[in-house]
Amino acid sequence: MKQYINVLDRPLSKGKQEVSLSGFAFLFSELVQYNQTQVDNIAELERRLEDAGYAVGARILELLCHREKGNRRETRLLGILSFMHSTVWKALFGKVADSLEKGTEHEDEYMISEKELLLNRFISIPKDMGAFNCGAFVAGIVRGVLDNAGFPAVVSAHFVPVEGQQRPRTTILIKFAEEVLQREARLG
Repeated sequence: MKQYINVLDRPLSKGKQEVSLSGFAFLFSELVQYNQTQVDNIAELERRLEDAGYAVGARILELLCHREKGNRRETRLLGILSFMHSTVWKALFGKVADSLEKGTEHEDEYMISEKELLLNRFISIPKDMGAFNCGAFVAGIVRGVLDNAGFPAVVSAHFVPVEGQQRPRTTILIKFAEEVLQREARLG
């Protein structure tokens, strides 16, 4: 077996792909509780969760581009959306997202929908917190991946009620910057 002098000389192994669900749920609940003590309203709490997710998104992009794509990055809009919907989602949640849709009202909007987002599965929201959505953390991850891949966008998480189901589905709404659409039109 080859001996490595420096940690940087070691090859990057894929390692164990899974994290204990109970451990993750505990850690995430602590993140929410800590941030909840630091803010005055729900919008600020969601913004702080999104900022925390942004840092995760930037790092997951680097990791997955290195492991899955041989350090190549997507340059086309549909390519990055497909990468987000399948590769990134699978790395984070162990499965492909339930759906990826283009907005019908606006040309620059896309939606990633999840029937039961992992982050919202174990969270019970008190009545006084209204429409608080832990999916803001995932929206931050999506924004981090897109921004660092060169596709600036405004990303937000929304609950969408589903008829016949107790829990609403979570939709991550992606609204790309005008420069992204102009670049895509130039590329053909």
